[in-house]
Order: sequence, then structure tokens, then C-alpha cells
Amino acid sequence: MSISDIRNNIVSSKLMTAAVTKLVDFTQNRVPYDANNPFLSGPFSPVKEEVFSTDLVVHGEIPSSLNGVFLRIGPNPIEVKNPANYNWFVGDGMVHGLRLKEGKALWYKNRYIGTHRVHEKLGRKKIAGQPRNSNDIVNTNLIGHAGKIWALIESGPLPIALDAELNSLQYGLFNSKDNYPFTAHPHTDPDTGELHAICYDALLPMQVYYQVIDIDGQIKKRITVPVKHGPMMHDCSMTKTKMLILDFPVTFSFEQMLKGAQLPYAWNVKHSARVGLLPKDGTATDIRWFDIEPCMIFHTFNAYDLDNGDVVMDACVHDKTFTESIQGPVDKQKIQFERWTFQHSNNQVKREVISAIPQEFPRIDERYTSKPYRFAYSISVGNEGELADTANLNANNLLVHDLKNGETLKYSFGEEYITGEVVFVPKHRDSEEGDGWLISYIHAIDATKPSKVVILDSKRIGQEPQTVIDLPVRVPLGFHANWVENK
Repeated sequence: MSISDIRNNIVSSKLMTAAVTKLVDFTQNRVPYDANNPFLSGPFSPVKEEVFSTDLVVHGEIPSSLNGVFLRIGPNPIEVKNPANYNWFVGDGMVHGLRLKEGKALWYKNRYIGTHRVHEKLGRKKIAGQPRNSNDIVNTNLIGHAGKIWALIESGPLPIALDAELNSLQYGLFNSKDNYPFTAHPHTDPDTGELHAICYDALLPMQVYYQVIDIDGQIKKRITVPVKHGPMMHDCSMTKTKMLILDFPVTFSFEQMLKGAQLPYAWNVKHSARVGLLPKDGTATDIRWFDIEPCMIFHTFNAYDLDNGDVVMDACVHDKTFTESIQGPVDKQKIQFERWTFQHSNNQVKREVISAIPQEFPRIDERYTSKPYRFAYSISVGNEGELADTANLNANNLLVHDLKNGETLKYSFGEEYITGEVVFVPKHRDSEEGDGWLISYIHAIDATKPSKVVILDSKRIGQEPQTVIDLPVRVPLGFHANWVENK
């Protein structure tokens, strides 16, 4: 990208920011007040206080190999002026952490992600650095990289660095001085430790970016890719040689803003669905695009190259979304675990259904990222043969897919609890694939009861948990979880 292009992007972004800010201010008060919002009640409802506790009750035995912090992040709005147009995706971010070491649970704590916006509301000192734009929210994912914990979000805001005690330190594109957008879903190359990501800025709708962050937190590569309509790209996927760019019909929408929506994205029938295969050592002109029937992918399991030049990608595929509510993903929709094979010889996509159970939050043993793999883990959000429904909490199960044998095991956390994203941690560095711990925060359907952390032995699905740790407070249903080693 030339200096002229960078200058034009900055000017365009500032103009878009000013226009969007004025439009938001104009439209927010046009939505009639309504206290009913499913993402502000029940297990979704925010907690009111930050908590630190070392008095944790442990049932069973904590694996001694688990030395680190189990993190979860999600929206926890400090204030909501009008529940009618509050959107789940835009709540102030809160991190939850459980510190484990040498078979003991040392502490649990929750902390707001310290954006300037949050610290102003809480009367706290600003952290170092500055946000990239007016959308000063960070609430979607947490990863460990380059010696710090990083809170992430898509669409333009910078990550925020946290220390080992979950205190917010600074804004930054990791340890670089660059001021570029990032994503909530980078993928780590297990062989190099580098982060690979497809990123976008909501205020620059005609382009997205492929970025590589090295192990020291510096930008190693950045490629601009032209697009149309401002597509939402929540996730991507990668093989050893290619990045998969997911360009689907959920796009930036001024019409949604005029309705008073806080999240200005909607299903766009005029936007064609396609997936781009970008060689990691190539440029935007080297992308090979594959057309696909209209659908949406928020999260992928994995992708890998085949010897014949084809590429395989596994993902949770939504037939549609963002068609009804301005409050969040309440659309009743078909969601399937599908395998897509991008065929080099004829530029066609072969689609296979691995599981018709509606499911989301896919995870794998991340030592196999970008490589052929056997086991996949996800959470059911409906019963097979039915449409997914966020109100159907009784359909919540951990799903363990054995892709070699074609079998799926279900694990229920009981009638009174539901699980969020489940993370796989191998028992040892050299453990075979599928031999590890499955860790998750589980949430009482009765919002007056506290939450728990459950550790399952992946080799003993269906038997009693390895460990159950009682937390002192409720953790709201939120977004993503991750394990960060910390000796």
C-alpha cells in the first residue's frame, strides 16, 4: 500500500467515523423504550461487581499439568439506556479468569476490559494508548501472545493488553507501533507460533486485510484485499499454504442504523457469497475465488491442503442470520457442521454434512491447526431436525466428533446448567490427538445461582467429570474462552 493510499484511508475513516457518530446519536433515541431483551436477562444478564476470590471449592482432582489461567470473555454492559436496542455484541467487555497451578485453584477474578470508554464510566485512570475509532469496545476473544494476554474484537478497534492478573495495560496492535484493525479470530501456526488473520475496519467497507503477526508481536506481513458492501468477517481459516477469506452476505447497513440498531450489520441479498483462497506467499491478485450458495460462517473448525491441490475446510454453516432482531442472534436458523472441499480442477465446492445437529463454538486440538485432524468439539444450540433457537437452553450439549469413525458423542452438564465454549488442552505436549482435558465455564439456568468450571477427560466422555470448581459468582453467558499457559 502506498503512502497516498494510507493517507486516503485515514481521511476516509475519519469522515466515516464522523458521519456514523452523528447518525448513531440521531437514531438511538428513536427506538421506543422496551425493558424486554433476552440478552439482558436470565443467564445472559450482566453481573454488577468485579470480584476476586481465593476461597474456591474443588470437587475431584485438578490435573497437575494445568498451570495457567482459564479465560472467558463476553459483554457485561455497565449501563443500558434502552434495552430495546441494546445488542449483545456491543456490551462492555469483561474477562473472567481461573488460575490453576500444581493441582490447585489459586484464584478466580473478573475484570472489565479497560477501554477509555469503560474507565470513564468507572471513574478510573485511562490506560496507555488510544482507541482507533469511536467504536471503543473490546469484548470478543482472549489469547496469549508475545508475553501478554490480549483482549480482541473485530471491525476496527485495537486489541488491549492484559497482565497475568487480568489488569488492562494498553491499546496496541500487539507490540508493534502500527495502527491497523485486527480481528477476534486470528489463527496460530503451531509450527512457527505466528498469528495469521483476516481483518476489517467497519468504516472502510471496500477492503479487508491479511495480516501476519510474528512471535515478538510485530507485523510481518500485510496485504489489502478489495471487497464490496463492507462484509462482516468474524473468522477465517488457514492451511499450511493458504488463507481462506470468508466473504458472505452479512454486510454493513445504514438501514439498520436508521432503525436504531447499535450493530449496523444485516443480511444482504445483493451480496454474493464466496470464499477466497489466498496463497500465504502471494498477493491479492493471486486469490482464487469460489462462489457458494448464500450462507454465513461465524466460526471454522479447521482447514488443510490435500495432495491433489484441493483444500478442505470444516465449519459451522448458518443458512442465514441477522434477518430479524437488532438485539442479537435470535433468528431461528439452520446450522450444520459441514465440510467444504475447494476443488482445484474445476473451481467447484463440494459440500458434505458431517453433523446436522445445530451447533456453534467449534474447537479442535490446536496443535493440528492447518493440518489433517481427527477430533472436533462444539456446542449444540438445538436438536437435530430443528432450527437453532437461542431460547432452547435444554438443547445445550458438548459434542465430540470423531471424524475418522464418523461418530458423535454428546455430553450434558445436567438439566440445571448449560455450557459455553469448551476448550481442549492436551494432557502433555506429546499426547496423541484427542487425549486431553476439555474445560468450560458452565452457567446455571437459574440466574440467582453461581457458575462452575468443569474439567472433563476427553478419553472418558460420558463419565463423571475429572474436576468441578465452584465459583463464588455467576458468569454471564458470553463469547469465547481460551487457556493461556503461565508457569
